[in-house]
Amino acid sequence: MDDLQAMAVFAAVVRLGSMSGAARQLGMTPSAVSQRVRALEAAHGVILLHRSTRKLRLTEVGQRVHAHCEALVHSAAQAREQLQLARDALEGELRLAAPVGFARHVGPALAPLLAQHPALKLRLLVDDQMIDLIEARIDLALRAGRMPDSSWVARRLCSFGWSLCAAPAYLARAGMPQRPADLAQHEWLGGDTRSEGGLMIELTGGDGAVERLRVEPRVVSNNQLTIQQLCATGLGLALLVRPDADDDLRAGRLVPLLSEWRLPTVPVWAVTPQREAQPAKVRHALAALQAVLRQLPGSAD
Repeated sequence: MDDLQAMAVFAAVVRLGSMSGAARQLGMTPSAVSQRVRALEAAHGVILLHRSTRKLRLTEVGQRVHAHCEALVHSAAQAREQLQLARDALEGELRLAAPVGFARHVGPALAPLLAQHPALKLRLLVDDQMIDLIEARIDLALRAGRMPDSSWVARRLCSFGWSLCAAPAYLARAGMPQRPADLAQHEWLGGDTRSEGGLMIELTGGDGAVERLRVEPRVVSNNQLTIQQLCATGLGLALLVRPDADDDLRAGRLVPLLSEWRLPTVPVWAVTPQREAQPAKVRHALAALQAVLRQLPGSAD
């Protein structure tokens, strides 16, 4: 590494014709420049420059070496340009992972970026299972809920509210629950919690009273969209993320239950595999996703 730095200093001396000129360009003192060149010569047992009080002259060896040192400096400059481009240019492939429920929001969020930057590509991996970011070479992943401890970097984008829902057909058959205790008597659909004891429901009333109960879902799936679809067919009650359920609620395919009781919110995270400065494609995607997600019904900062 010392050789490389000394070669760059030597190239600057020859290019600018003096130690003082090289020192000004490199932000060094003339004596430091001279020492670097002498150290390069001493390390390899050659003389690169004949020095006098008035001028410098390349030796035969110096002429041959100088061409390669200039090529080295040029290559380093090109490498810096590529690094700058990778940091600032919206190009290359953005590999993004998202749960099924989030996937429909990715298009509206990223479509303007893709339209404005033709060199930017998108590879979207949609799966409710946790994807290994390193193995799948993921640049950015959307996650919801509590984040486990890991070396990955999580940035909170927003939070989503839950909606307790059922289809009109189910309510016509089983009746409308009037209070939290009634929920235990109903059929339930739920996500795969991977824990015994069923699904924990926590509701907070207007007076601050908290009601907790545990229910055992009749139907379990790791796919929230499937749970929502089954709920809309009338199979039972389900806790659904409000932005996902909004269309069905507006259309009357689902009905909100116990609206005077509040449910906890679920945080939404953007996860990246490293802490270093992110390239432009990731930074701009993050900003675009956050802007769209925060505008969804039931979303909050």
